[in-house]
Amino acid sequence: MTDTQEPDRSRPLSITRTTVKDIQVVTLRGEIDQSVKDAWLKTLLPVEDSAAPWRIVADLSGVTFMDSTGINTLITAHQAASSTGGWLRIAGAQEAVQRVLGIVGLDQLIDCHPTLTQALSG
Repeated sequence: MTDTQEPDRSRPLSITRTTVKDIQVVTLRGEIDQSVKDAWLKTLLPVEDSAAPWRIVADLSGVTFMDSTGINTLITAHQAASSTGGWLRIAGAQEAVQRVLGIVGLDQLIDCHPTLTQALSG
């Protein structure tokens, strides 16, 4: 499954969702701020109700900026995944984004991996 959301010219972010071995991979490119919160959260949350654990990787390798909106969205997605017995992992965060994750301690709550491949294999 591939689901691509066309970027709105007023929003500096593109979002693509794919499935790899029953794991949802949400790939982001651009900047994460208040203007893209709803679109990103909608993509991170489960597509359908299911009794199966929900597993997702947020590929942030193309994200150049993230404010507190991104942190809050990741926390919401982590809680939603955990409530199903699943997990959320972060892959490929660039140095500036990784620094933000570390400052707020999110890297202690959510597993962060240097590459998508490592996040998928966990």
